Amino acid sequence: MCANIARATILALALWTNAAFAGDLADFNAAVETAAAHNRVAIGYLRTGNVDLASLELDRLRAAWTQLATRFTAKRPDAFDGNPRYGNLFTGVSARLVAADIMLKSGRPDTAGSSLSAIRDDLYDLRKASGIVVLADCVRDANTVMDAFMAYNDRALDFGKPETRFGVASTAAIYGYVLARCDGIAGEAIRQQPEFRRLVDGAKASLALIPKAIATRDADLLHRLLIELRSFDNLLAFRFG
Repeated sequence: MCANIARATILALALWTNAAFAGDLADFNAAVETAAAHNRVAIGYLRTGNVDLASLELDRLRAAWTQLATRFTAKRPDAFDGNPRYGNLFTGVSARLVAADIMLKSGRPDTAGSSLSAIRDDLYDLRKASGIVVLADCVRDANTVMDAFMAYNDRALDFGKPETRFGVASTAAIYGYVLARCDGIAGEAIRQQPEFRRLVDGAKASLALIPKAIATRDADLLHRLLIELRSFDNLLAFRFG
């Protein structure tokens, strides 16, 4: 009986330890998302030229990042053990926030936006180095594929070339795959949000018409579909990236 008790105790400790590590990562991800949400909004305001609201969101971002850094600088989640990027993250992001603030106050919103966008890259690279993927990272991957897809946004596109038809079809397939992956990665609460569903399902509907554009060699239809997809893609980045 003592052996059974010992085994049960070891199992309970193992389960508790795994839950604690998972909790650390979940808490870290949640804190990062709080800061990232302000970052996305600030970048969006800068793109539309609303410097005052961008400055307000930058203040909120800085406050959220300070809270995150206070909590996690010396408390590395187990998932990031051995990841050299973790130690550099906090000083690096803090420096980017200072640079963004200086650029914003000196009338250089484009440069400020670049500093804020670089924070998104820092977080992406950190998680990628540890094999961690969250919705924001998947959306970033979708943005990258969409950038490549927009190379076919040309009304003079020559559908007579097999490589053109293959390129459009294969890039659409890759984007559809990444989009479906993002849909799967999103938690149930996000997945059921009307806004998320509108963007993902709207993009899927546009993708479903790409084969028609290829079959009919209709560059105008492809142009309209790509504009729709770019719009959905941008909104996904603004809201969930």
